[in-house]
Amino acid sequence: MLEGILLKGYGGFYFVQVQQEVWECSLRGRFRVKKQDFLPGDHVRILPVGDHSATIEHVYPRSSEMARPPVANVEQVILVFPLTTPAPDRVLLDRILLQALFSGLGAAIVFTKIDLLRDRQGEEVDLSLSAVYRRGGFPVVIVSNLSGEGRDKAEALLRDRISVLAGPSGAGKSSLLNMLQVGLGLKTGAVSEKIGRGRHTTRHVELLPIVGGLVADTPGFSSLHLPVMVKEDLQKGFPEIAAYQGQCRFSGCLHETEPDCAVREAVEDGSLDKGRYKHYVMFLREISLQAKYNDTKRRHPDNSQRRRKQ
Repeated sequence: MLEGILLKGYGGFYFVQVQQEVWECSLRGRFRVKKQDFLPGDHVRILPVGDHSATIEHVYPRSSEMARPPVANVEQVILVFPLTTPAPDRVLLDRILLQALFSGLGAAIVFTKIDLLRDRQGEEVDLSLSAVYRRGGFPVVIVSNLSGEGRDKAEALLRDRISVLAGPSGAGKSSLLNMLQVGLGLKTGAVSEKIGRGRHTTRHVELLPIVGGLVADTPGFSSLHLPVMVKEDLQKGFPEIAAYQGQCRFSGCLHETEPDCAVREAVEDGSLDKGRYKHYVMFLREISLQAKYNDTKRRHPDNSQRRRKQ
């Protein structure tokens, strides 16, 4: 038997990479009876039955599983956001970072379209946004998908790992992969001038062999809910804020309205980014509203049922 990683599945067939070769696989009867779901990223054992055809005999336990996109055994999320055209949606960026961190995954950021930013600002471009996230402890790479600038650093992020690319449509995710892997030929889409964002060019999830790693190029995110958490845990998703733990007057400080708060003082003197702090407070209030809603549903379940019937 051979061991490999499931890259994709459709039409009842599954494609498994074993070293540098891809095998077309069908399912053993017991898997069809169980109606077991197989995900890209699953580690499987296969039994060859012909020339690069096989049956899946065993699926190993997953170390992680994502629902959106549906991928197994992911090690990191690479957030791909443009520096311009469209302007980076920092609220979405911080939401996806939270989702990755609370899923126990590593997170890194690739900013694209540095060439377009230079066309607008000249050679001395403002890269303060990348500095903000580096101060937060996140690996940041800046690339041009046209010139190949930053290619080596982007390759280093992906090598020998299973990664998911996440970010809005039009950010250049498919273009980034095309730049890294010559001959890949993924479809790319232009940004709409009318709505200021790109069209989805990725329609399904599959793992692509890229520079020695496996990468899921996923449909773009337009919105993302916060992971389930209590307010006290939110700062874990903001490492630069969590670094001030123990420096406020109150040990349970949420860094919103409390007096003598070291975090708010750091925002005032410029040590912490105001944008990141603004999103922290926004998410804090969102968590509070969700908690109140859940509490109301728990105490008055009949009202929820009546609303559904109406």
